[in-house]
Formats: sequence, C-alpha cells, structure tokens
Amino acid sequence: MTDRLILRNATMVTGNSSAIGDLGIEGGRISGVWPGGKHKKWPAADEVDLQGKILMAGGIDTHVHFREPGMTRKADIASESAAALLGGITSFVDMPNTNPPTVNLSTLEDKLQRASGSSLANYGFHIGATNDNIEQIQRYISLGLGTRFAGIKVFMGSSTGNMLVDRDSALEKVFGIHGKPILVHSEDEGIIKKNLLEASEKYGESIPFPMHPQIRSREACIKSTRKALDLAIKYGTRLHVLHVSTSEEVEMLREAKRINPFITAETSVNYLWFSDEDYARMGGMLKSNPAVKSAEDRSALIEALSDGTIDTIGSDHAPHLPEEKGRPYLTCPSGLPSVQQSLPMAVHIAMSQGIPLTRIASAFSEKPASIFGIESRGFLKKGCFADLVVIDPAGGQPFGTPAYKCGWTPYEGVKPCCRVEMVWINGIRVVKDGTMCPETAQSNPRQLRFLPTLSS
Repeated sequence: MTDRLILRNATMVTGNSSAIGDLGIEGGRISGVWPGGKHKKWPAADEVDLQGKILMAGGIDTHVHFREPGMTRKADIASESAAALLGGITSFVDMPNTNPPTVNLSTLEDKLQRASGSSLANYGFHIGATNDNIEQIQRYISLGLGTRFAGIKVFMGSSTGNMLVDRDSALEKVFGIHGKPILVHSEDEGIIKKNLLEASEKYGESIPFPMHPQIRSREACIKSTRKALDLAIKYGTRLHVLHVSTSEEVEMLREAKRINPFITAETSVNYLWFSDEDYARMGGMLKSNPAVKSAEDRSALIEALSDGTIDTIGSDHAPHLPEEKGRPYLTCPSGLPSVQQSLPMAVHIAMSQGIPLTRIASAFSEKPASIFGIESRGFLKKGCFADLVVIDPAGGQPFGTPAYKCGWTPYEGVKPCCRVEMVWINGIRVVKDGTMCPETAQSNPRQLRFLPTLSS
C-alpha cells in the first residue's frame, strides 16, 4: 500500500454536478478531482475502480444524540460513531441534551475529551442555551472560543432537562447572537400540555400511540416555528430550524428565506419515509418529537428537499432501549435510532421520487459544512480532507440488526435500492463491502473546527 490512491471511473456527485471521473488521495486529503477521467497514470499509486458506483463527500450529520455522558446504557460515542461510518456518515455533531447538559465550556470540554479517546468518526458538539447562560455563550464567541462548538441549540417552549428557553427576554438575546447558527426545536409547550390533558381525560393511562401527532400537534410546531422565524427576521439571525415536519412550516420557510437569506432548515428521513398511518403498526417504535405527521406532509417535505427549501438532512439519531420503547404511551420515551440508515434511505427516496442526487450531496455534506463553517470537509475539492462515501446504487439489501448499542432501528426489514459500500475518513478506508475494515483503528478521527460564519 502507498500513501497515494486513485479512485477511478466513479460517478462523482456534488451539490452542483454529477460526472464520471477520477479522484486522487494523498496525505489524507483530496489531491485532485478530474471529471472525464483525464488524470494521467500516477506513479506508485494504488487504484480502485468504481465504475457504476456513486462517489460523494462523506456525510456530515449535525443532529445526533449519542447519549454520552449520562445515558451510556442506551448508546455511547464509540458504538454510535461506528454505526455512523457504516452508514456513510464520516462526521457528526452531537446535541447538548446529555446528562449533564452541554451548556458551558467545562461540559463541552468533557465531551470533546471523551470523543477524542473513543470516536471512530470526526466529531463536534453543539452548546445549549438556557434562560440564564446566553451572556456566557456570547462571551465565549467574543473570546474566539466559538470554533470549539458548532451552533447554539434552543428548545423553544419544549423542555429538555434545564434547557427550556421560555422567557421572551432570553429568546430576544439568543436570537441577537451573530457569528454562530441558532438551532431551534420548535414545539409549543402550552399547546402540547393542553392536548395531552385532553387525551388523558379521554383515555386515562392507555393513550393509543396514533394519538401522538394529535398531542404533539402540527399547531404546536407551526406556532413555535412562526415565532422563531419572526425573531430571525427581526434580528437577521442565522437560524437553522430543526426536524421540520409539516407542510405549513415548509411554506413559512419559503417566505421567510426571501426576507432573511441566513435562515436554513433541516428534516430527517423519518419524516420523508414514515407517516401517521404507521403508528398503529409500530406503536412506540415510531414515537419521536416532533411527531411524524401525515402522508400529505411527507409529500410536501419531499418537494421541499427537491427544491432546496429543506437545506440539510439530520438523522436526529436518538437511541432508547427496546424495553423502554415497549412501554405505554405516557412512559415511552421519544426518539428513533437512524444514523446508519439515514443516507441510504435518502438516496433511495431521491431515486424513487426523481430527485437529483446532487440534492442529496448538498443536504448531507456541502450545506452542513457551509452552515456550520466546518473547515476543509464536506466537498469533493482538492485540499479537503478525504472523507468519502461510495454507494452502490443497485446493491440494496434489507436492513438487518444495526450496529447501535440499543440493537434496533425502525428501518429494520426495509430494503433500500442502494447500499453504502465503501467509506474513507481522513484518507483511510474504514468500510469495505459494507463492513468495517481493520484499518479503522488507524483512521485518526479528528475534532471538527468551526470557522466563524457570516451574518447579516
């Protein structure tokens, strides 16, 4: 083996184009990209022929819950980062609602230290806003420490631990922050509590799972997202709306983006694949927040992915143990483990719906890198780190037991048209023929660096 490698005859897909050609790797980085396969023979280089295969930049999942610290019986950084690689995700950014929550520099440094010793993929973290820590986060940014975290997560009116931001004065302050993206979980707590009370009065402790999208209703999402968009327009905020689930939010985003071009949006394959018709069959295994909505909402989200209204796809990977998901509605936790299935499912949906794969390359790699200022990753460009995924577009097999510590996924048994066949991280091949390579131990995963992002 040499330090030089040529990937030949691949269908190279970026956010702007798809062309057959060659790509070179040297010193852990992309040394050249040659559409048309015009690269001459490279002395002392190994070669891999990728004829008929799709080559994209490795996925960057900026919305995962790897449960470390505090909930490692469900998942940990080592287990879930391995699953991410098997799914073509070479970099992840973990959310702050761990135990303790990542709401200051000391808890952030603890997670960075943990990941440095256990992660198999490139890693980064968001920091969480509370009613009381916004000035502290602003101070971190002013001191140049913003390169250590990706964005600022805000739970608007839906409490997770002590991370509820429900004071209007605090929301005004956090939306006034510039230089870092503000990520929002948009559900209105007042509406949810009212709906839950009504369901409990009707069903007692035996609330059926098909009630979930009525309890965590579209109205709760719409009200909270409208408030976030209004604040982002008022302050020119770089706002990233997470896990969009309704057609109304899509239309609101289209309008808001015309006024504030720094507004971006994410959905997950959970909302692109499932619908509320699946609750009767899947019960707690489909319970997530926000709730999966109707087939009409699913169609609107697929269209929004196609036309670019939806900028990114994040898995919202949120593992729970099977016995927890088998509990009755009121004690069943919300969250779906899906980081290993997210990219192949998105490619499958795109190919079946006639969406160009350039949109998938954009949503999984280029847009996350751009929105969060991730340095030298996410693009098939000379000089970028060689984080790459090879997809066999016709090699799909039914999903079996995933690599997650929790041991299950709602996609088990689903057969996508494609398969993640090979993965490189920092120039080292870590997945071959859909399985981990021995070289994974030498892959040298790195802490992501987040450059300051533009603001209005």
